[in-house]
Amino acid sequence: MSEKRIRVGLIGAGGNTKAFHIPGLAKQDGVEIVAVANRTRESSQRVADEFAIPKVHDHWQALLEDMSIDAVCIGTWPYMHAPLTIAALTAGKHVLCEARMAMDHNEARAMLEASLRHPALTAQIVPAPHTLAFDRTIIDMIASGYMGELISIDARIAAARSYPDGSAQQHWRQNRVFSGDNIMSMGIWYEAMMRWVGPARSVMAVGQCVVHYRRDASGRRVAMEIPDHIDVIGAMAQGGQMRFNVSTVLGHAPDLADVHIFGTDGTIRLRQPVDGALQLFAGKRGKSTLEPVEIDPTKRGGWRVEEEFVNAIRGKERITHTDLFTGVKYMEWTTAVSRSLRDGRAVMLPL
Repeated sequence: MSEKRIRVGLIGAGGNTKAFHIPGLAKQDGVEIVAVANRTRESSQRVADEFAIPKVHDHWQALLEDMSIDAVCIGTWPYMHAPLTIAALTAGKHVLCEARMAMDHNEARAMLEASLRHPALTAQIVPAPHTLAFDRTIIDMIASGYMGELISIDARIAAARSYPDGSAQQHWRQNRVFSGDNIMSMGIWYEAMMRWVGPARSVMAVGQCVVHYRRDASGRRVAMEIPDHIDVIGAMAQGGQMRFNVSTVLGHAPDLADVHIFGTDGTIRLRQPVDGALQLFAGKRGKSTLEPVEIDPTKRGGWRVEEEFVNAIRGKERITHTDLFTGVKYMEWTTAVSRSLRDGRAVMLPL
């Protein structure tokens, strides 16, 4: 598409779209956000008024039929990601789709297959953003042999640092109808860990709904189906093992995130203390403590999702964060975790 003006339509302009994608797209030269379609006309109009978007469509199908639109940004909940992505590609639109990629691995594969049928179109999944500043440094340290061979990647994530509380209304992330196999922030952390040590080859999971019931949007008392506390173990494809805990119900959890990569010659630690930012530490065999790692500014990554999307449309770069092949891998792992929870057995990857 070279430097031709890119006209973007929004489908599901929720919190992330308004906070990140609309401002990010607006910063790109030659890009114009021209239309929006939310679940209701009223919601669409509010977004259009706030961001001076000229056109409101009553339904996403009408937006995809708009021949003036070149690309769509999908900000809906996961249950619509696959139908919208496939329909948009079929309609000849480039696609930027919010994470979590899909409801399960089958939907993710269908999205990938649709993108392969339309190789001239760009398809991108919004990446897990929290480790971007550190990824290149961690990858280079591992590749250079700093830690030797992987023994274990050990992660504890406090997706919410609080005691169980059933008084809050059910969130869409706690509703399997909207979220499918996705559980808390499990998938986006696995995506980040895959950047460092590659994918898993087996999964065994146990989990629980500590909060058994919540009230839905209509006030009904509904049983929770998606765990709020989960432990996953498994073997990694490159060798070594994983131990991974995610919880929203651990009062006084010591850290918001604490990830150790243990190797035969060294250890790398990425830690986010309570009320603090992520920090990287490392230590070699023979050292008594882990020391802070200074990040080379040339290796410090950051949020450039919209820039990468636009550049890929114009043929200036390839999608790396995140391409649909990677998305399928993390959705396969996510589905494997759900199967292991359901069946009480180990699940081998790839599915």
